[in-house]
Amino acid sequence: MKNIFIEYPKCSTCKKAKKWLEENNIEYLDRNIVEETPTMQELTKWIKNSNEDIKKWFNTSGLKYKELNLKEKLLFMSDKEKIELLASDGMLIKRPVLISDKGIFIGFKEEYWKKLI
Repeated sequence: MKNIFIEYPKCSTCKKAKKWLEENNIEYLDRNIVEETPTMQELTKWIKNSNEDIKKWFNTSGLKYKELNLKEKLLFMSDKEKIELLASDGMLIKRPVLISDKGIFIGFKEEYWKKLI
């Protein structure tokens, strides 16, 4: 499986992660999170396979998250509703996301990404 790197090109963390991938000669398919927002089907599969709580998939520092007051609203939503919300707007998804045969990485933490090497 080829690595899928899902990013927002203006995001500084995404730029840092992309540079790290390139410096470590890790091939990837680049995908813009806004132009090609992950679908409900993709997110459902990835969230399940990531073994992370669905809350980790939300960009809690994003303007959209704050505007929609999601900190409060998420408490009362089902997982299906949360995934529908994530699939509705790529800016709600924590980024970057790297889908790999070695794991699913949400956000950029070099010590975790080293599993790819």
